[in-house]
Amino acid sequence: MTWIVEQKRTWPEWAAIRMLRVGPVPNHLAVIMDGNRRFARKEHKDTLAGHTQGFHKLAEVLCWCRDLGINEVTAYAFSIENFKRSKQEVDGLMELAAEKFAKLLEEKEKLAKHGVCIRVIGDLNLLPQRIRKLAGEAILASRHNNKCFLNLALAYTSREEISFAMSELSQAVHEEQLMTSDISEELLEKCLHTRGSRDPDLLVRTSGEVRLSDFLLWQSAFSCLFFTKVLWPEFTIWHLFGAVFYYQRHYHTLTAARQECLALRQCSVEESDIECCYTKFGDKVSQEHIAAYASARKERIENFLATLHNKKLNYLHQISEEGD
Repeated sequence: MTWIVEQKRTWPEWAAIRMLRVGPVPNHLAVIMDGNRRFARKEHKDTLAGHTQGFHKLAEVLCWCRDLGINEVTAYAFSIENFKRSKQEVDGLMELAAEKFAKLLEEKEKLAKHGVCIRVIGDLNLLPQRIRKLAGEAILASRHNNKCFLNLALAYTSREEISFAMSELSQAVHEEQLMTSDISEELLEKCLHTRGSRDPDLLVRTSGEVRLSDFLLWQSAFSCLFFTKVLWPEFTIWHLFGAVFYYQRHYHTLTAARQECLALRQCSVEESDIECCYTKFGDKVSQEHIAAYASARKERIENFLATLHNKKLNYLHQISEEGD
């Protein structure tokens, strides 16, 4: 099945879309695609058939999001914890992932036409070499597309992601690229696997489970969380409409909380700059000292982030050339 699904909407669906688009529509949707195995048991099929149906549903959801105006989707495709499942299931999932990445690369011209940028978040070193290579090729082939974004969380947990970010910051301080005072919430965010993406506005989990299962724990602090009992392969456009409507009902509260947090974060950075200047200059500190320190801090951070970006790009080129 293709990644770019083209569907005709019924007039009730178009009517609902037009009504929802009058209000705020989430820019970024995150989904925990739960219930594939239960769906397979319900339909008396093998587990892999359930996961295959789950992929088909993701392709449909991407189409619905385009119609609604949601331009970024992050899907929890495979957790690090999922490696603990049976070898048969894990091998089947890896083969399915390889097949879908290969299909994605076949459709890269169609992805470019629609402006779809593919990102893969997680510890790619945990994946088989074939999938790692295909993922690297897909990311590089679509990285300049900028109309809509699909982030696939593979070999991912939020705890691993935060640990990775802290490791990068610790190494930068050790190598004197950064000062300890440069480290902030904002900088840590820019070291996460999701750097370059805005936080999800709406996070949906299917199958009736009411937990995040180590998915986007940092990024979802001010997201609207929507839990539904429907199994992922049975998720319909009307379930998505319901989630968006739920988001709209809570939009103003969430937006106010996010803005308050950002304001407090900015104050914290400014206070840190002043404190560092007082430590260095004592009572002789001036506004010029503070401005110069802030400028130097900004330059250090920009250089560090540029190094981090190049490191990531080099890694993607490396894995995409594995086995050549």
